[in-house]
Amino acid sequence: MKGVLMSTSPEPVDLNNHHRDTLLRIFQHPTSHNIEWRDVASLLEAIGSIEEHHDGKFRVHVGPEIEFLDRPKNKDIDVQQVVDLRRMLTGAGYAKVVEELEAKGTED
Repeated sequence: MKGVLMSTSPEPVDLNNHHRDTLLRIFQHPTSHNIEWRDVASLLEAIGSIEEHHDGKFRVHVGPEIEFLDRPKNKDIDVQQVVDLRRMLTGAGYAKVVEELEAKGTED
């Protein structure tokens, strides 16, 4: 049931297919080298908030986690940004969501 109550655990049902795919690619091993910044920004907007500051950094807030990220020079995020995002998303409870999504994928 989708309700008004706030949960400490993120709800994967709030993610569309595109966001789920981006989340899975962030946690993929070995690290994917073709995750587009616009896809990451869209995911972060869906699960939290992202705002650009005057210095060009983006303040990202997901659950209890806050991170400052730079826009990548190219369209894809780099490996260090993937590591930073994994740490942040894990702290916000999304590693568990990834485990559940991967488990569902193997059931089909």
